[in-house]
Amino acid sequence: MLEDKDRVFTNLYGLNDWRLPGARARGGWDGTKAILAKGRDWIINEMKASGLRGRGGAGFPTGLKWSFMPKQSDDRPHYLVVNADESEPGTCKDREILRHDPHLLIEGCLLASFAMGAHTAYIYIRGEFIREHERLETAVAEAYESRLIGKKNIHDYDFDLYVFHGAGAYICGEETALLESLEGKKGMPRLKPPFPANVGLYGCPTTVNNVESIAVAPEILRRGAAWFSAIGRPNNTGTKLFCISGHVNKPCNVEEAMGITLRELLDTHAGGVRGGWDNLLAVIPGGSSVPLLPASQCDNLIMDFDALRDLKSGLGTAAVIVMDKSTDVVRAIARISHFYKHESCGQCTPCREGTGWMWRVLTRMAEGRAQKREIGQLLEVTHQVEGHTICALGDAAAWPIQGLIRHFRADIERRIDAYASSPHSEPVAVAAE
Repeated sequence: MLEDKDRVFTNLYGLNDWRLPGARARGGWDGTKAILAKGRDWIINEMKASGLRGRGGAGFPTGLKWSFMPKQSDDRPHYLVVNADESEPGTCKDREILRHDPHLLIEGCLLASFAMGAHTAYIYIRGEFIREHERLETAVAEAYESRLIGKKNIHDYDFDLYVFHGAGAYICGEETALLESLEGKKGMPRLKPPFPANVGLYGCPTTVNNVESIAVAPEILRRGAAWFSAIGRPNNTGTKLFCISGHVNKPCNVEEAMGITLRELLDTHAGGVRGGWDNLLAVIPGGSSVPLLPASQCDNLIMDFDALRDLKSGLGTAAVIVMDKSTDVVRAIARISHFYKHESCGQCTPCREGTGWMWRVLTRMAEGRAQKREIGQLLEVTHQVEGHTICALGDAAAWPIQGLIRHFRADIERRIDAYASSPHSEPVAVAAE
């Protein structure tokens, strides 16, 4: 349970002023110049020591990622790109930072850019985020006007920040597709290598980080790595924004310590599962792309990267989607499958063809209009898609189906048996999508 004194996002619910005076009253922009004076290496080492892992889903160590940027300049500019294209179903944390505490992000951009030798940063914001975009632009203008950023600013480090409004494509949440879109091209992932740290935006060294990862950096550098690393569990340190939705009494966003149990998280902050804990059917613990977990594994479930990985799921974006026993879990996963089919950019054959095929088969299974042997065939196809695409969208499409078959195979078989036991007319043939 996180103590109030350890909270980073103290205006998460927008109860106080989101503009510059309010941010300063909460401690924002305090001692920023002194932090910069400690040098690039100190900042990166402090971020490494904090144990902060990327909050965008992959969980890669943030300080280590920053250290990949070239130390010596070859006359190419360095860039920081902030991924604010929050499109993972169930995830709604970054938008709260953008509209209620944007100066945390702006200050973080300055500090991270300095650590990586970048004088320019871009924030790529989701196309549907209209009010968030307006507030962020206002906050950036305030920072320029107060000479916190810009040329010849009060921190003696020239730094420009630009906000770029995307067009709403889920695939642009993938870092290289985001860079392609930022360059004015079609948002399609790039082959790696080369990696963005060497050849990124406009062919220059670039680091792409999530909003939460950057916004938490100033507080880590002010309070020290030891403070942040003391929260949570080893290798899973610090605070984390959890997005709780679905069948709970009070859906919410909340900042909590890494390693909190699912039951404590739901009971303390979301009013518990609708109908009581015994009414829980399953939970998707980290956004729609991670495999669900059945209620039988949730009693003492620890919410961090390693504990969930050990259960063949993942923390992802920490978007907790709760499903009670009224849920048709097969249809729910079929709907998620349709989302990934719709959002596939079509560049890779396994994803372009596989996502549609998996959705169609799973839709038939939700109706019971399938053969039991097709369950194994569907599972095999998910493994053919997983790991065989340029980006992780193929994995994201495969994992929810794998989780469904792993834990609810008997449910699929029961509805196939029920369908077979009663006569049905043959459905009208439809074209493949």
